[in-house]
Amino acid sequence: MRRTQRTDRLVELVQRQGALAVLITVVVIASVAFPHFRSYDNAGTILIAAAPPALLALGMTFVIITGGIDLSVGSLYVLGGVTSAYSSQWGLIPAFFLPLVVCGLFGLINGLLIAHTQMAPFIVTLAALLGARGLMRALSDEGSTTYLVSDDAFRGFGTGAFLGIGYPVWLVAAVFALGMVLLSRTRFGHAVYAVGGSEDAARLMGVAVRRTKVWVYVLSGLLAGLAGAINAAKLGSGVTVLGVGMELDAIAAVVIGGTLLTGGAGTIAGTIAGVLLLGVIQNMINQVGSVPGSFQQVISGAFLAAVVVAQTYLVRLRRVT
Repeated sequence: MRRTQRTDRLVELVQRQGALAVLITVVVIASVAFPHFRSYDNAGTILIAAAPPALLALGMTFVIITGGIDLSVGSLYVLGGVTSAYSSQWGLIPAFFLPLVVCGLFGLINGLLIAHTQMAPFIVTLAALLGARGLMRALSDEGSTTYLVSDDAFRGFGTGAFLGIGYPVWLVAAVFALGMVLLSRTRFGHAVYAVGGSEDAARLMGVAVRRTKVWVYVLSGLLAGLAGAINAAKLGSGVTVLGVGMELDAIAAVVIGGTLLTGGAGTIAGTIAGVLLLGVIQNMINQVGSVPGSFQQVISGAFLAAVVVAQTYLVRLRRVT
């Protein structure tokens, strides 16, 4: 009995903290192999590059824990950037507010369709992916018009820094702290886990399953819009060629961080480790210089495949023990 309990604890620890252990190992290896890697400036570069993808992954964490998926976040990310740059002509607040409204509405529609019509999340969010991308192209004249950020305060937010770390990184850190509290310390967070574990059991416990599903997709849309706004501030424009495949990067980071694709298990801390791991790998590739940047996708795919196989094995091991 004790051996079974110890095995369960060990399996759970590996599932939750495996990404962190790999991240620490990779950082140590990179620090030894590349002297510039361990510099403070390079750490800031990694963090600022990881800020927008981290927000996408945060929203995806809530969605996947409920047993769903959101393929629209990449398109909402670029749509949020375009609407943010466009609305910056009216000031800092509209530059943040408009992408949240637009992308939040997409998330609301996704959630309502999934929760109330029982449509598959894959199909609903795939349609939203195409719709958001089409709206972005309509706003930008088929991608030929690039809106420039016209508000100095908004541009300053994207390029400014505190203690050598960009303002967007501090904002993302604050959002992640709120996400941790929301998922682990609130009734909504408990409902998210319950829905992912078993919808029928969640209903018997009095959990508002439909409402919980709606809100996780709204949250995912809002965070995608915020990520787009941050990126627009950083680049000084609403670039229209971004976001392709970012939904897959977000899913990869979440799964690498230990969140089960089947739902019911996952942590924000694991997602942070997954995002940083992918960011560190990309930075290592840049340090080498001669390796094509696209090779990062090969490594990410290999990591994802290995993690999914490992998760499947761990779940089976816990059932056996």
